[in-house]
Amino acid sequence: MRRRVLFTAAAAAALIAGAPAHAQTKYKDEYKLSTVVPASFPWGKGGEIWADLVRQRTNGRINIKMYPGVSLVQGDQTREFTAIRQGIIDLAIGSTINWSPQVKELNLFSLPFLMPDYKAIDALTQGPVGKDIFAILEKQGVVPLAWGENGYRELTNSKREVRKPDDLKGLKIRVVGSPLFLDTFRALGANPTQMSWADAQPAFASGAVDGQENPMSIFTAAKLHTVGQKNVTMWGYVADPLIFVVNKDVWESWTPADREIVRQAAIDAGKQEIALARKGLDEPGQPLLKEIEGMGVNVVRLTPAERNDFVSATRRVYAQWKGTIGPDLVSKAEQSIAARK
Repeated sequence: MRRRVLFTAAAAAALIAGAPAHAQTKYKDEYKLSTVVPASFPWGKGGEIWADLVRQRTNGRINIKMYPGVSLVQGDQTREFTAIRQGIIDLAIGSTINWSPQVKELNLFSLPFLMPDYKAIDALTQGPVGKDIFAILEKQGVVPLAWGENGYRELTNSKREVRKPDDLKGLKIRVVGSPLFLDTFRALGANPTQMSWADAQPAFASGAVDGQENPMSIFTAAKLHTVGQKNVTMWGYVADPLIFVVNKDVWESWTPADREIVRQAAIDAGKQEIALARKGLDEPGQPLLKEIEGMGVNVVRLTPAERNDFVSATRRVYAQWKGTIGPDLVSKAEQSIAARK
């Protein structure tokens, strides 16, 4: 009898000291993954890849279902980050733009003309700045795992070729719900209009809105050439890195081994998603642009001097927002970009 009591006490002590988390916390039958777009876009495809990798590598212990269209928050992209913290959403691949109202440092990536090329994006996300951003997000109550990419946001419109800031004057341009975007387009003389993507496409078709800015993968997948967007300006004014995150409580409910599986799956999915987002744009000759021109679209490729005119026109906005985002973080980003190979 004494031996049985001792064994039971020892077993209890072992449980208290560190039994596997799954012995104490039941895994959910389904984990909800939020994305803005479906798998027909690189962003949504990244979510599909992540979910599939996790399911395979955990032998189905962690079953992730993707909910595109930010449907878990009724399509409100700016509410997504708060919903992750609250546990309404279990996992997400989120836009740095959409989450910037809650995390001001994420506005870094929307500073006009900060990142001149893909190597500049990589210098930030894969370097010290990326680590700083992840540390900031962790303090906000989410667990960031990996980077993805929505891509450079290029300008399109139905009215005219845009080669200089004056060409934007008076154009009604749909922008995302970010004060920094509003400030940037106002500085260029445009009339920025904030509206959901669902409302924007009919507005292009009717002519109520002249143009928009989005990655070219969005342009082709959404067939924007069919709703009057016949002029494209490749100006690379901002890029939109994506972040793979997990709700903190969900993360802590998994075993350490499963956490590592989910993290590595996010990293692997992120690399594949970035390749998809850049496809046709980072190869010689940019074949995606030739495909778009074949749709009857006029594609403007700015010269360095033309691009610099846009840079000059937005320097005041850049300087103002550098103070809002955090001068030290922005300076570190500038140094990382200057040092890129």
